[in-house]
Amino acid sequence: MLLSLRKSNSIVSMINGSLIDLPSPSSLSYFWNFGSLLGIFLFSQILSGLFLSFHFSGDASISFYSIIYMARDVNYGWLLRVLHANGASMFFLLMYIHIGRGLYYGSYRNLKVWLSGVTLLLLSMATAFLGYVLPWGQMSFWAATVITNLLSAVPYIGTMLVEWIWGGFAVGNPTLIRFFAFHFVLPFIILFVVLLHLLFLHELGSGNPLGLSSNDKLVFHPYYSVKDIYGLIMFFVGFMLVCLLFPYVFMDVENFIQSNPLVTPTHIQPEWYFLFAYTILRSVPSSIGGVVALVMSVIVLYFLPLILVHRFKSSFCYIILSNLFWMFIANWILLTWIGACEVEIPYSNLGIIFSLIYFIMYLGFWVAVEAQDLIVL
Repeated sequence: MLLSLRKSNSIVSMINGSLIDLPSPSSLSYFWNFGSLLGIFLFSQILSGLFLSFHFSGDASISFYSIIYMARDVNYGWLLRVLHANGASMFFLLMYIHIGRGLYYGSYRNLKVWLSGVTLLLLSMATAFLGYVLPWGQMSFWAATVITNLLSAVPYIGTMLVEWIWGGFAVGNPTLIRFFAFHFVLPFIILFVVLLHLLFLHELGSGNPLGLSSNDKLVFHPYYSVKDIYGLIMFFVGFMLVCLLFPYVFMDVENFIQSNPLVTPTHIQPEWYFLFAYTILRSVPSSIGGVVALVMSVIVLYFLPLILVHRFKSSFCYIILSNLFWMFIANWILLTWIGACEVEIPYSNLGIIFSLIYFIMYLGFWVAVEAQDLIVL
């Protein structure tokens, strides 16, 4: 009895220290809301995905029709599907803003938090790609074919890897079964990494816009809990307006057609949150070079703590770096736009230019930091 009371007290004290009495800097803005929003949307995605799995069939011959059955015959099945599909888009929108805020305010200085955050991005991208294949529409089938074929560029074992993922010599029923299994399991791995992410964050505490170590702290509740709830309500209202008024705005029309291995869509493209990397991939003429560029477009974030070693904690203090950041955001948006365009001139040429700028920008960040630190010295 005494042992159970001690355990319950330790759990309550842990929750109290994480959500109520957590010391937080007094200067946090609404840009610090996106972490909590991501956690809420992650639970929403897991819950809606769990209910969808009750009615989904992982067989290639009927998976497309199981989606139709969900939308037409299951009570509120259409709403569950729309919430899950658009929730993925909202999740990545929040994640990109969250990472952008971390880049702008120098959150990569907290090494363990940053590395776990980038790992979460990679795991989320893998989960989203696997989920995009499950409806088994035209775009799902051909996106799976194109993306998995990229592994064939790996020296020596590429062909073996592709055939293992396919479960045969072409994308088919074994591929869909494997994708469904991994799509179901990966969110729980993401949840575990999120707990590690929060554990690392609470070791040092949240940063602040100026990057200063200050004793001017506030308890998390009610100051920031109320701010988080307000941000959640505002974002949730916008999310529900999209789901109820424009439910298919983020979905490709080709995916409403059942997959056909004999008919290739005129323009194969992934979801919007992958378009920047897709543009970089198709801008490199070599297959193995394109795969390396694609992987490095995200992996490069791991190296930011090594590249940007500056005296002041927040990059907000670096004028050139701050301006380069907004140029980087504009370039990222242009890459996303080009990824949705046809592979033809001038879009193919622009894709090459902006892909080069994407990687050169990281070198520009390093030069800006070193130059300003040298001037201060």
